[in-house]
Amino acid sequence: MTTTTFIQSGDCERIKDGMQGEFAEIVNKELCGAHNVVGMLRWLNEGENLDATLQNPRYQLIYLMEGSGVIELEGRDYEVSQGNGVYLEPNETANIKQTGTDQLKLFHLVVPKQNA
Repeated sequence: MTTTTFIQSGDCERIKDGMQGEFAEIVNKELCGAHNVVGMLRWLNEGENLDATLQNPRYQLIYLMEGSGVIELEGRDYEVSQGNGVYLEPNETANIKQTGTDQLKLFHLVVPKQNA
């Protein structure tokens, strides 16, 4: 039998992450039994950026929910806004900066690399 877990993301603890804004885990093992994935909401304000470099190889999906920003990939900047995102293979990196007047809200999904 499959169960459904409803997570009130607004009730999840927001954690300050230095100059990388704030984040709240909304999908993880504790909240819903997710063993191989972590999902986060992230908020970036003026002057903050997300360095999407992970020490352990992971797949990442970063989706812009609100606001506008710049994603730097391989030394090139791309202006992005709501509805844009980036998928990163293990060992790929990106840097996301907030631009404009509104806070940047991101959905960040991290999945470990599975060894074959």
